[in-house]
Amino acid sequence: MRNYQLVLVLKTSLSEANRKKFLESVKSWVKGAKFTKEEEWGEKTLAYIIKRETKGFYVNYLFELKDEFSKDLEKKLMATDDVLRHLLLRK
Repeated sequence: MRNYQLVLVLKTSLSEANRKKFLESVKSWVKGAKFTKEEEWGEKTLAYIIKRETKGFYVNYLFELKDEFSKDLEKKLMATDDVLRHLLLRK
């Protein structure tokens, strides 16, 4: 099994309900993953302005996959306007 870490920086203008709904859809995009840790780091000031935003809401996921990782997740994250930045690491 391979371990991955996904860190998302979301727009703070998202309501809590919409943010929860979006995070559930992100989890569904990773098929066959076993999520070991889910952390919401909360709202933090960004080091520099990204897409006219000065603050971001940080979310951290740790998950395991048996198979190779699909690149579809990164394409979907880049296409979503509510995601300011993402970082996907293989541990």
